[in-house]
Amino acid sequence: MATKPTFNKEEILNAYQYRHASKEFDKTKKISEDDFNFILETGRLSPSSFGFEPWKFVVVQNEEIREKLRAVSWGAQKQLPTASHFVVFLARTKDSLAPDSDYIQGMMKDVHDLPNEAVEGRGKAYRNFIENDFELTKYDEQMFEWAARQTYIAMGNMMTSAAMIGIDSCPIEGFDKEKAEKVLIEEGVMPEKGFSLACTVAFGYRLNDPRPKSRQMLESIVEWI
Repeated sequence: MATKPTFNKEEILNAYQYRHASKEFDKTKKISEDDFNFILETGRLSPSSFGFEPWKFVVVQNEEIREKLRAVSWGAQKQLPTASHFVVFLARTKDSLAPDSDYIQGMMKDVHDLPNEAVEGRGKAYRNFIENDFELTKYDEQMFEWAARQTYIAMGNMMTSAAMIGIDSCPIEGFDKEKAEKVLIEEGVMPEKGFSLACTVAFGYRLNDPRPKSRQMLESIVEWI
């Protein structure tokens, strides 16, 4: 059983203040293997609906693939060539998230280690959820969008954990999705079916100090009733 964490709230908030979307990194500085495995582990431990983990994290260190992605990523022109690590976040699509798919059945039986009766019960609940509660099966893209929203949870956790150990990051949606996916498929990074590109994130060490952080006041975004 995990022990109850005792983090200092000021230190945690300091990490949030420190974090910013770095547009360019110091290419002479590399994240250690131990530190990046820590970041990946915080993604792995992230929550997901039904615990089905509808994501895959692909760490792209190959410079040729990075350059091909750069050609179709207007928002990563400085990050791709300078980041220590560049992660492509893939989210699962409709076929692989169907209740009777090999993936979902494998998650319940092999990962969650559920007995057969529990697999049947959870499968029914999951089917009702995607077909009726959230109506995710009406259009093909809806299942991917639902999976992508969960993938962003893991992505956010990874960026926060990076900031807590002094590592910078930048989430990037500035790319031509169709062309970027074509690159990923041609390079064998993403299968033709089962996944789609959700987002990318560059990790490294900032080259320049950012402007002061600007956010709305808490009372502007929170309502108590």
